[in-house]
Amino acid sequence: MTQDTPSPFDERPSKSQLKREMHALQALGEQIIAMTPTERARFPLSEDMLAAVEETSRIRSHEGRRRHMQYVGKLMRREDLEAIQAVFDEIEQENRHRDLAFHRLEKWRDRLIEEGDSAVEAFIAEHPDVDRQALRQLIRNAKNERERDKPPANARKLFKLIRDTAGL
Repeated sequence: MTQDTPSPFDERPSKSQLKREMHALQALGEQIIAMTPTERARFPLSEDMLAAVEETSRIRSHEGRRRHMQYVGKLMRREDLEAIQAVFDEIEQENRHRDLAFHRLEKWRDRLIEEGDSAVEAFIAEHPDVDRQALRQLIRNAKNERERDKPPANARKLFKLIRDTAGL
């Protein structure tokens, strides 16, 4: 054979490559198993795969779980991996949006505690339906906690009020 003629062995993936792919499919199956039932319901999974996912919670022995995860990996080969990845990407995007929203709310909380009345007026302008009395009381209590190096119980309550007002 010359170098221009492909050998039949070049066509097939190596045994190591097949093992890497199998481990990747097992890891994907483990990620699906680790999700909440609500998140899991969003995935386009076959009946066999759903049954295997349900079965996982009943397996107690380490070796049994290892073998079961190999079975899950085998089932994953038959699943629509592109659709599953699309759902993973969608969930990741939602988590990113939620995290950004929480960071904005944390900034509001810190700004309200540090700046006082000017920040309160800005927050009320943005969220006119907020309970103003509770907001001001929680800000005062949170400032006192900070000054006295106490645990931030009122700062947490303030964050909860801000979160509820923002509708998150």
